Amino acid sequence: MSPENLLILALCLPLAGAVGVSLCGRWPDLRETLTVVTTLSTFSCVLGLLQAMRAGASVSVQWLEVFDGLTLSFHLEPLGMLYALVASGLWIPTALYGIGYMRAHEEKNQTRFFACFALAIFASLGIAFAGNLLTLFLFYEALTLSTYPLVTHHGDDQARRAGRVYLGILIGTSVAFLLLAILITWHVSGTLDFRPGGILAGHVEGPMVPILLALFAFGTGKVALMPFHRWLPAAMVAPTPVSALLHAVAIVKAGAFTVLKVMVYIFGIDFLAAEGASIWLMWVASFTILSASIIALTKDNLKARLAYSTISQLAYIVLGGALATASGVIGAGLHIATHAVGKITLFFCAGAIFVATHKKKVSELDGLGRRMPFTMFAFLLGSLSIIGLPPMAGAWSKWFLVLGALEGQHAIFVGVLMISSLLSIGYLMPVVVRAFFYKGETDDPDPSDGSHPGFWTGVREAPLLCVVPLCLTGLGCVLLFFYAEGLFELLQGVIVP
Repeated sequence: MSPENLLILALCLPLAGAVGVSLCGRWPDLRETLTVVTTLSTFSCVLGLLQAMRAGASVSVQWLEVFDGLTLSFHLEPLGMLYALVASGLWIPTALYGIGYMRAHEEKNQTRFFACFALAIFASLGIAFAGNLLTLFLFYEALTLSTYPLVTHHGDDQARRAGRVYLGILIGTSVAFLLLAILITWHVSGTLDFRPGGILAGHVEGPMVPILLALFAFGTGKVALMPFHRWLPAAMVAPTPVSALLHAVAIVKAGAFTVLKVMVYIFGIDFLAAEGASIWLMWVASFTILSASIIALTKDNLKARLAYSTISQLAYIVLGGALATASGVIGAGLHIATHAVGKITLFFCAGAIFVATHKKKVSELDGLGRRMPFTMFAFLLGSLSIIGLPPMAGAWSKWFLVLGALEGQHAIFVGVLMISSLLSIGYLMPVVVRAFFYKGETDDPDPSDGSHPGFWTGVREAPLLCVVPLCLTGLGCVLLFFYAEGLFELLQGVIVP
């Protein structure tokens, strides 16, 4: 199969899967089998595209001319390839986890859940492979609309309020700011194509450059830069598999990817550096990093704590792009992957804890490590990766972000990254310490005869389909540290010599 046809197949498989899942609603086993088969098939197509890219193939597809000279177009480039790998790869464990979680909770509307999930991956891959801003914008909006039913899945008043915040901020920012930025770009440059080195040099100058960058940065509400971040913690009312989708697989990564791709392929990092147009964005990202981390320290609800952690970590990616250095962009790209693996592990663990114990608060987790050792050890691995300690995947992205700050002679942002890592220790490690070193209220006292129960006696993990995915992604946090060279080589193709 040609790479062009493989790209079309990768886009169409999740869409076809959504239709198939909808038709199989009466037969849950068939529906879930079809979901898993679709995830595996989609990821296989993306791997095939990666192989074609490594072989030097230039893959472009034109679908439809929307306006004169503007088409729905798709193009394979390294940054989009990375995001496609993250979205399609993590869809596999998320689908398995979703099956276990939704069955354990006997959730309603499971068919709608799996169908909308597939539509979200379809939109995510459309964003990843978008060849121009028009294509990216249309799929960006499709992603928002396809995930709204997931955010409001429970259908209660709290879910509906969260849905209104979700749609209000994401649609409002994209229409008011992002669409305006795209129209200005088309007007001044005559094209919306993503090109190595950017398209704006020689077309805009002076104050217009940071203003246009601000429209793109704040117009991409999914990146959750403050003050347009409230939708993310509000959306935590959704089931945990949706939280995993929001924080790791698709939604927020679509926002971070969009901002980074615009900086690299629309502005160009050399142009940003020469104009000094992204310095203000470094400060906004730094404020978001630190303030969200501080707020996370105050949250007792585990998912809320992880939500503010995500807001902080997303700003790392924005900071890396805004540094406008080669190492900064590579660090930002790596962080898309490393944060995804680490954060999906943490949300899987939060969901498994809720399934097994119905506990949501950090203060309720005392002694849980003895009851759920696999879940809490995976939480430890994910936490260490988010903190950025070797040998965990997050160490590489933070290393390159620090190098990027030094390359750009912005040493103060090295301090921001270091303080943020310390704050990450402050809001993540207490969960681990409570679980493994505190005695829980339900812990059985030592037997009077002096005997000790076996290890498995007190283990009460969540269902297997919840535990296996979190163990796999926890292991991924380690493996990605030792096998990060492939991602690094891929991202080197983003940097124009």
